[in-house]
Amino acid sequence: MSEFHVTRILPEDAMAAALRADVLNGLTSDPKTLPPKWFYDAHGSELFERITELPEYYPTRAEREILAGRAAEIAAALPARTLVELGSGSSEKTRHLIDALPRLHTYVPVDVSDSALEQAGRALVAERPGLNVHALIADFTAGLTLPHSPGPRLLAFLGGTIGNLLPGERAAFLAAVRGLLSPGDALLLGTDLVKAEDVLVRAYDDTAGVTAAFNKNVLSVVNRELGADFEPDAFDHVALWDAANEWIEMRLRSRTAQTVKVPALDLAVHFAAGEELRTEVSAKFHRTRVTTELATAELELTHWWTDTENRFALSLSVAG
Repeated sequence: MSEFHVTRILPEDAMAAALRADVLNGLTSDPKTLPPKWFYDAHGSELFERITELPEYYPTRAEREILAGRAAEIAAALPARTLVELGSGSSEKTRHLIDALPRLHTYVPVDVSDSALEQAGRALVAERPGLNVHALIADFTAGLTLPHSPGPRLLAFLGGTIGNLLPGERAAFLAAVRGLLSPGDALLLGTDLVKAEDVLVRAYDDTAGVTAAFNKNVLSVVNRELGADFEPDAFDHVALWDAANEWIEMRLRSRTAQTVKVPALDLAVHFAAGEELRTEVSAKFHRTRVTTELATAELELTHWWTDTENRFALSLSVAG
């Protein structure tokens, strides 16, 4: 019989406290920043789903192509008994892996959204008799303890989300992931690859303006949650390629000199005309860079799969 459990690791008020801290720190820094995780309220998540369907935005399609075509090879490389997914959301893409792992005993989706975990977990248990789902309501960047489950374990971090972490943050994250793995366990990592600048910029600045609306949604989140008076239309969406760091930056550029008040933080923030607020970094990778960063975390890259156009990669690295 399948079993479904949910464990809350994240305190009820943790996200509210994290938002306050991020907004205070980010809007008082120079240059100003806000972390990309605050894009994703209900409206932001809906906008991102629309982004994944845009012709300019290739990463989601490319990763799905790899998962659909290579799931059996991934499963053969590590016939996992436990599959852990960080930032699982709807678990839609992961179904390819779940179906390909014949000995899979437990699926551990990890997300901050309890509603997404509940919906996806119950659907999987209903669809797949014999599969146990132990969902964790947790922020995987803030330390994580996994439930007891049989090995070997395959830990999946998909979507290229690792690119949203700065180099020091990536190193700390990969070290923490290594700490969750026992010898013989493995990490399945999704990374977007370096490619032509025009292709990358278009993916983050579509002609329909959906990504611009998604970018500005972070201001609406701060308005709603902290009583701020951001006027989203007073900012322009900017996406640019930083060749030196090999990452895309999304920014919001103030159209005029303006002062934004954030009453919940007793904060007034001045923006000069043309001043930019950075809302996302999305690093792109070469295989050598992925291999080196994994090796630094004591993970050995053993398999590398790309889509047919070599736009996106899934890598499997093993804990020694």
